[in-house]
Amino acid sequence: MKKKKDLKTKKDIERMVNNFYFKVKKDNLLNVYFKNTNWEKHLPIMYSFWENIAFSSSEYSGNPMEKHQHLHQIHPISTMHFERWMELYTQNMNELFEGPNATLLILRAANISKIMLSKLIS
Repeated sequence: MKKKKDLKTKKDIERMVNNFYFKVKKDNLLNVYFKNTNWEKHLPIMYSFWENIAFSSSEYSGNPMEKHQHLHQIHPISTMHFERWMELYTQNMNELFEGPNATLLILRAANISKIMLSKLIS
């Protein structure tokens, strides 16, 4: 079996994000939140977000909490949604990459998920 590499470049981030959202779009629990998504706009934002998390690129400027609060008002987001998101995220990362950056992103994603959930349901 071929050894997976770690995330090292923006192209790696793009591959991870694209593959992740491919899974999300097919997921019966999460896809409701993405029915009206403009993917040409959303994906580059996600590339910048995760590149900043992985490599401290300073490419991302935005407020992810604001977007999630808006979605929560339209279709409430619960612990179950965040757990499924994290399950798909971890599964996706483990399928594609391994190494310190992949591990870091999984840990950061878990922390971000917990913070967002606590702010949404508080």
